[in-house]
Amino acid sequence: MEKKTLECMPVTTTLRVLGGKWKPLILYVIEQAQPVRFNELHRQVTGITQKMLTQQLREMQKDGLVSRKVFPEVPPRVEYSMTEYGESLSPVLRSMWNWGEKHRARTKTTKAI
Repeated sequence: MEKKTLECMPVTTTLRVLGGKWKPLILYVIEQAQPVRFNELHRQVTGITQKMLTQQLREMQKDGLVSRKVFPEVPPRVEYSMTEYGESLSPVLRSMWNWGEKHRARTKTTKAI
């Protein structure tokens, strides 16, 4: 049997899409409240800067996980929602949430990131 390199493992693909500390949190908030406006995302994802949130949203748009809708109003209103492709990650996000709830005390990560 041929050995798989790390590059070929399915978990690597998942980590590339969800990579970093912020994307899973952002996606979870969007999933729970979609569509969601930028300022609401910024309030709910504790500790993220506006610059980082913008960067992460742009990356997720480029990857096809999130859609961005701009309304022609003054001031402009922008809403984010998950695409069908992004929603395919919902079971993964829920599993991460459930695992974190179950093991929070053990890992002593009770305060926000």
